[in-house]
Parts: sequence; structure tokens; C-alpha cells
Amino acid sequence: MAHYNAPFEIHVHGQISLRLEVGFTQLQDALKPLWKYAGARSLADASDSFYEDEPGIFFDDAEHFLRMCWTVEGDDDFRQILDEMCMNLNDLVSEGAAIEVTFYDTRFDDDDEETDQDVDSCDDFFMLFVGPDPAAIMQVQRNLLVQDVISLMEIHFDVTDLGGVVAEIDQLFRQRFDNLVNSLQLGRPPRGGPSASVHGNGRKPRHLH
Repeated sequence: MAHYNAPFEIHVHGQISLRLEVGFTQLQDALKPLWKYAGARSLADASDSFYEDEPGIFFDDAEHFLRMCWTVEGDDDFRQILDEMCMNLNDLVSEGAAIEVTFYDTRFDDDDEETDQDVDSCDDFFMLFVGPDPAAIMQVQRNLLVQDVISLMEIHFDVTDLGGVVAEIDQLFRQRFDNLVNSLQLGRPPRGGPSASVHGNGRKPRHLH
């Protein structure tokens, strides 16, 4: 698929632990939405990033990790392939993991002083989560939230005083998990379930590792 005059540079970043029996062929099938979008015929053909200083998409066979630091040119339709990719990866991963996705509006080059200041940037950043089961996904969500909250609050409080805050976060996730289990038992999809993405504002720097 060619993306002429693409309005975005889309960066996908994550490190995902795979089950020991997972091989390259299975991984290529799971990531087919990505490499098909890039207009490639295989994962190997699409593994290089748009930027040469990024590692791209790499299957670490020795450590059984999928490592992604990969940029592709594209449009908003890229969002449509992400759910399929995550569902495919859920069947291959050994534990929960986060995938960062950043849309950089190509009209706003940080070095371009001639950019129209009256045009709003359409940059977007969000996180997706994959895991072998909902509990694993919620665990990585919980860990990231605790890290963020502690980083914010340790400016004002000693870390040793934040045990109660962490306990409240754990309680919220226990309630979410209980609600998920109950909804599945009733045959209903959970509201705000673990596949929900977390959005942020502002331009994030590209990862180089």
C-alpha cells in the first residue's frame, strides 16, 4: 500500500515477551497487518524503519522477545489495523506488555520555522496492551500507573509514605478484574475492559532503542 503525501509519521514502540514455542513464522502471521500496511510482502521486507537510526521490528530468537522501534508513513486508517495486531499477539505472548503508538503530524516539523502557527497539530499518543489473559494485561496497566503516580507524587512526598496510594490503585484494579469476570460469566463484554488504550497529548520523542 503506497502512502503518498502521508499526513503522519507513525511510530510503534514496544518490547514483548513471547512464548518459547513461538517462531518467526507465527510472528510474521501475527504482524501481517503491520507489514501489509507498509506495502511489503513479508515481515522481513517491512522490518526496517522509515528512520535509519531506529532498529525497526526485530525478533530476538535467543531471548524470545519481539522488539519494535519502527516508524511508517501513514494516515488515520493505521488505527484500524492495531486491534487486529493486538488480538494476534495475545495468542503469542507469555506476559502482559504495553505498545506505544505515536502519530506525528508531518506538517509540524520541529525545525521548520515557516509552519503555519494558526494550524493545530494533530499529534496523538496512546498505549495499547497485549497479554495471554485479562489478568496479565491488567497487571502491566497497574504497574505503569503505579510508576506514573509515584513519579508525580514523590516530588511532594517521600516514597515510603505512598503505600496507601498504591493500595488504593490495587483495589481499583481488583474491582475492575472482578467486574470483568462477572460480565464474562453473564455473557456480556466488559465495559472499559483491559484492551482499552490510554491516550496522551503532546509530541513524544522518538525512541532509539
